[in-house]
Amino acid sequence: MRKNPPLKALKSFEAAARHLSFTRAAKELFVTPAAVSQQIRILEERLGITLFRRQSRSLEITEEAAILYDGLHEAFRTIENIYHQFEGGEYKEVL
Repeated sequence: MRKNPPLKALKSFEAAARHLSFTRAAKELFVTPAAVSQQIRILEERLGITLFRRQSRSLEITEEAAILYDGLHEAFRTIENIYHQFEGGEYKEVL
């Protein structure tokens, strides 16, 4: 049986990869940097890959993480767009 993907961890990863910062991702997600780090760790353990190379003052995304980021970023944008089409109780077609 396939497990559902950990959505909180995926959202944390997407934000951290976009900002290249756990701190900025945490601000966006209204959580602590430690919470973002924990979600990244969960995702790394579930996937069995390293997502970031942690430097003393910066993050560097790995090749595998860049592929994951591209797909997730597009998927989250699609979800956001369709969500906004239904806001206000009616469907708004985007031209």
